[in-house]
Amino acid sequence: MIKKLVRDCLEKISRKPSIQRIMQEKFDLSCLKRRPTRSEQFGILLVFLSYVIGWPGVAFFGFLSVYFKEPLVLIIGGPCVYGFSHFVFFAGAYFAGKTYTKTFIKWSLKKACEKMFPDGPHRLPVDVVKAK
Repeated sequence: MIKKLVRDCLEKISRKPSIQRIMQEKFDLSCLKRRPTRSEQFGILLVFLSYVIGWPGVAFFGFLSVYFKEPLVLIIGGPCVYGFSHFVFFAGAYFAGKTYTKTFIKWSLKKACEKMFPDGPHRLPVDVVKAK
């Protein structure tokens, strides 16, 4: 059921001209091969840190909740630390920069569409894609 939902969403997305352009584009991942600037390094560190904060933080508040026999510790602390990890992730994506983030999103969309539609059944004609 979930696979069908994901497939339907990808099918709708893959019909958009912008996604069609991404599907026809050859990706240059050289921006990921060069040494990142300090700002990009800081952003990548923040993204990594957000994963370290997220679910382990919720588990820690769960442990504290059981240890102190106080469920409000988990009920309040869990969502707060998880929300904070999202904030850290978005800040990291901002600092990592448009180049890293945009390249990764385009590449991942292309790979997801290629995996779900290996024969490319929803491709628009090339002249329609280039015109928009």
